[in-house]
Amino acid sequence: MRTVTNIWGLSERDTDAFRFAAVALFGLSAMPSVRLSAVSVFTVISVVWGLAAPGASYPLQDETDIADLRAVNPINHFQVRFSWHNISCPLCKALFTIVDVALLSDTNTEHVARAVGEACIRLHLAEEKVCREITELFRDDFIRALQESFLWPSEACGVLLGPSCGHFDIYAPWNVTLPKDPKPPVVPPTPPKPGSPQSRVLFLTDIHWDAEYAEGSAADCREPLCCRNESGRASWRSRGAGYWGTYSKCDLPLRTVENLLQKLAKAGPWDWVYWTGDIPAHNIWSQTRAQQLNELTTISRLVRKHLGAQVAVYPAVGNHESTPVNSFPPPFVHGNRSSHWLYDTMAEEWAPWLPAEALETLRRGGFYTAQVQPGLRVVSLNMNFCARENFWLMVNSTDPAGQLQWLVHILQEAENKGEKVHIIGHIPPGLCLSSWSWNYYHIVNRYESTITGQFFGHTHLDEFQMFYDEETMSRPVGVAYVAPSVTTYINLNPGYRVYYVDGNYPGSSRLVLDHETFILNLTLANGYVDVSGGLSKPVPDPAWTLLYRASQAYGLSTLFPSNWDSLIRVFLTEDRVFQHFWYFRHKGHVSEPCKEACKSTLICFLRSGRYDLLQQCDLLYRAKGQRVRSVRKTLC
Repeated sequence: MRTVTNIWGLSERDTDAFRFAAVALFGLSAMPSVRLSAVSVFTVISVVWGLAAPGASYPLQDETDIADLRAVNPINHFQVRFSWHNISCPLCKALFTIVDVALLSDTNTEHVARAVGEACIRLHLAEEKVCREITELFRDDFIRALQESFLWPSEACGVLLGPSCGHFDIYAPWNVTLPKDPKPPVVPPTPPKPGSPQSRVLFLTDIHWDAEYAEGSAADCREPLCCRNESGRASWRSRGAGYWGTYSKCDLPLRTVENLLQKLAKAGPWDWVYWTGDIPAHNIWSQTRAQQLNELTTISRLVRKHLGAQVAVYPAVGNHESTPVNSFPPPFVHGNRSSHWLYDTMAEEWAPWLPAEALETLRRGGFYTAQVQPGLRVVSLNMNFCARENFWLMVNSTDPAGQLQWLVHILQEAENKGEKVHIIGHIPPGLCLSSWSWNYYHIVNRYESTITGQFFGHTHLDEFQMFYDEETMSRPVGVAYVAPSVTTYINLNPGYRVYYVDGNYPGSSRLVLDHETFILNLTLANGYVDVSGGLSKPVPDPAWTLLYRASQAYGLSTLFPSNWDSLIRVFLTEDRVFQHFWYFRHKGHVSEPCKEACKSTLICFLRSGRYDLLQQCDLLYRAKGQRVRSVRKTLC
């Protein structure tokens, strides 16, 4: 069928959608192209886009299409009822233009919100209920950011649809200032002496408790989150939600979280705990501040109850803690739109774990530092200040809250004192805004002898990202561990991580020596056959079992950065080892295989602890003459 276009480059279908939006806002059939502040449509569409897929920033080979990318990301976009390909480049630019022209008048705010919601519905970006509720939820916050941010249509659509539709350059480069103190000579790490003490560290991330989870509800639904009362009941055609959780786009019932914490209490003792956020479920279109705070309070108190008051827990802020999701205004935003409602409650709930000085910076910007043991300090970063989805950064993305400059100060003090530092956060730094990611990478290079551990979550998968020296981009200087989620979202077993760290003794490296991943096998936990009645019943007290231990699974003598770099090279030559990694990456429940382009793409991701992935991928594939381009997908 021939596609007819007009002078705007719009097809007949696009012209109809454009005419609808223009009439809805102005009663007009067209508007001129103007300089625009394009937060409004971008925010709603990108949030709904984010509903479709957790994942990461993966380099995609030029000849690779989206079908290949989905092999890396185990989520079927059409299964979650959303496709951003419904928007063409010309239509995207036209929609941004008319919406922002409308917002030049304050009286049009209500019309714009309604029109954006209707456009979301007509373009099939999500179900009608989700479109309307998410538009209403985001409206007030992004209008404020809209008033202070300016984008060309090509810039906004370049973010949404990719570089073929425009270049996105709103976030100007910036640099943190490093002290003049010279970098100490680098001493390669050596394994500790046999019998040296080790610290056993529990790591939890991405719990995503769904208070509306309902056993027997539909596991496959039209909304972005299923297994809830509003999903409807399962029928003979569709699966039902399991008692302990479900392999689908579902989060967890509270009983599963409590069962995990009960088992963890028995699996101790723990020297300390790292917990990197994302407590609420993925129903981001219908959340309230009261609900978010209730979930934060409930889970924080359960952690303290089951693990015991004597166990120190060091939390980090996830992107789901706020509502609207990803909305984390820097400290220059005051009043009701600020994040004080969230940070103040965190400080109250986490006060038993953190010193007074840490609570001060937590209240101000959601980050802090604390001494774990003599000689070891933890820094908890608010990674929402590096996230592209945080639309407040369109106002000013230069080192939000001065967090990275503060980090430099903490690291320099630690270096002066001979302390080692662990950094925890939610979003891996390789998925951050380019300038933020570049500066963080630069800091890791400068303080490579001080930073001995980096621990993140967010992707829900079991991964890692490498850091290399900036001069040659070949010598490994660090590794960021990306641990698997507690939640099942999407199609995963629940899981958690245990790190074994060089222990508390003089001269300890404080490096990760090994790690283990444990899972709840839902296939076993949700059903067994009752011989008396022949009915499938959930196991009343399921076991969380060891999936693998890194040193044994990969044949590693140590887990230093050089070992992980060598393992990546093994992935290239021994597909059997890579397939083991692929299986572990999905916590023992693989939805799709990973071959060829998928494998190349994922290996590039592992090598790239910085957002500008091209350099690392070029180094890896130079001999093959391949070029790669970055395709970014994030967990909303």
